[in-house]
Amino acid sequence: MEVGTALNRAELRRYLDRVGDRWPISAAYVGGARVADEHGAPPQRERGPEFVVVLVSDAYGGVPWLERVYIAGSLWDGLEMGAPAQVHCYTTGEFQRKCATLPAVRDAVWHGIDLLG
Repeated sequence: MEVGTALNRAELRRYLDRVGDRWPISAAYVGGARVADEHGAPPQRERGPEFVVVLVSDAYGGVPWLERVYIAGSLWDGLEMGAPAQVHCYTTGEFQRKCATLPAVRDAVWHGIDLLG
């Protein structure tokens, strides 16, 4: 792994705390190109988003999806993490459906880092 490609886990914890101050989070995953880099993916590949963050909270119920994503996205520190994140915010039911239908979400869950684990 190249120097400087390690994930800033301390900032990931702080991010989760910032989001958790607004909504109780029941599941949280981070995936994307930076996580794949850390797991040894070859450099010659289609990178996609640098970070894909999936947050699950039943407190999102009744909150419009764009509002959830805007607020959670605004709490991400792209300078500290080195890149912006594609943020997904779902209730438990939405999350189960999106895992089945959205490859980016499924990949973050299956191959990413469980931030609460």
